[in-house]
Amino acid sequence: MTAATAILLAIALPLAAVPLIALARNRPDLRESVSLAAAAATAAAAWSLLPEALSGERAAVEVFRFLPGLSIRFEVEPLGAMFAALASLLWIVSTVYSIGYMRGNAEQHQTRYYIFFAIAIGSTMGVALAGNLLTLFLFYEALTLSTYPLVAHHGDERARRGARTYLFILLATSIGLLLPAIVWTWSVAGTLEFTAGGVLEGRITDGLAAVLLLLYVLGTGKAAVMPVHRWLPAAMVAPTPVSALLHAVAVVKAGVFTITKVVIYVFGLEFLAHVPAEKLLVWLAGFTVVAASIVAMRQTDLKRLLAYSTVSQLSYIVLAALVLAPLSEIGAAIHIVAHAFGKITLFFAAGAIYVASKKTDVMQLSGIGLRMPWTMAAFAIGALSMIGVPPTAGFVSKWYIIAGAFQLDNYFVLAVLVASTGLNAAYFLPIVFRAFFRPEVAAPAKEHGEAPWPMVAALAFTAAMTVAFFVFNGPVVELEYGILGRPR
Repeated sequence: MTAATAILLAIALPLAAVPLIALARNRPDLRESVSLAAAAATAAAAWSLLPEALSGERAAVEVFRFLPGLSIRFEVEPLGAMFAALASLLWIVSTVYSIGYMRGNAEQHQTRYYIFFAIAIGSTMGVALAGNLLTLFLFYEALTLSTYPLVAHHGDERARRGARTYLFILLATSIGLLLPAIVWTWSVAGTLEFTAGGVLEGRITDGLAAVLLLLYVLGTGKAAVMPVHRWLPAAMVAPTPVSALLHAVAVVKAGVFTITKVVIYVFGLEFLAHVPAEKLLVWLAGFTVVAASIVAMRQTDLKRLLAYSTVSQLSYIVLAALVLAPLSEIGAAIHIVAHAFGKITLFFAAGAIYVASKKTDVMQLSGIGLRMPWTMAAFAIGALSMIGVPPTAGFVSKWYIIAGAFQLDNYFVLAVLVASTGLNAAYFLPIVFRAFFRPEVAAPAKEHGEAPWPMVAALAFTAAMTVAFFVFNGPVVELEYGILGRPR
């Protein structure tokens, strides 16, 4: 199978599964088997692109050309290959988890759920493998539209209200800010291709470049940089597997992925280093890291706490990308992986707790570690990764981000990382302590143990991957050195 074929299959297979899932709506076992088969086939196609990316080759396929330099085009490059491989792997895990969650919680409209989940993954593959800004924008919008029904899944007023907030903010930022930024880039550079070293140097003044970068950062609402972050906690009305999709597999990762690609392949590190106003965005990202952590400390609803934790963790990636040091760019890419494994584990655990005990409040979790030891052990691993404690994936990405900050003597970034690490510990560790070392306040309404086994299997796998990445991160690090156009 050629790389071009694998690119097209990675995007087309999730979409091809949609009519098959719909036809199997009255046969749940077949419907879910189709979803799993599509996820596995998509992962096979996406993972087959990794050797191409590691070799330094950038295979591409152009589907349709509007004008010279303006086309629907897909390309394999290190950052996109990593994102595609990660999202496709987590689609398999999320599908296994969803089987346990949707059945165990007796959710309505399960066929619709699997259909839009598949469309969202296909859109994510398009974002990951986009060869230019136009292609990325089209699939970025498709991802927003396909996840709206998932956020509104429960259909009650609270779900509809949260979904409207989700849709309005993401469309307003992308159409009002991101699209003008793309058009502006086209007008000054004459191309929208992702190019090593960027396409803007010598074509735009430093002052205007700062304005353009601001449009990109705030226009990419999925990155949830304050003040365009409110869609993310609003979307917590969705079922927990959807929350996992939003936070770990697709949506927020599409946001920080877009900003990282724009910094590296549209602006270029050397050009941005001479744009003084770029530092203001470093301060904005740093403020988001700390402020969101402070807000998370005040939450008692577990999913809202995790939502604000995500806002903070996403700005780690934005902050690292904007530091402009080579090691920090590697750290930004690695944190996409580290956060994905850690945060999906936390959301999987939250969903398992809800299905087994119907508990959503942090204060209700006293002693639950004795009833759900697998779930809460996985939660503890995910929490330690968010804090950045070895031996977890979060330590690896923080190491590279800190090393990048030292490369440029950026003490503001170092201060942000120290403060946020303390804040993360302040709101995660008490939950773990309460679960394992506090007695139950009162006997539960009904005796319960772990959630259905597919949920426990999924969260145990992602927790194991969170630890394994601490040891076996070499191939990812080697791959991501390719975004700098240099060997490790």
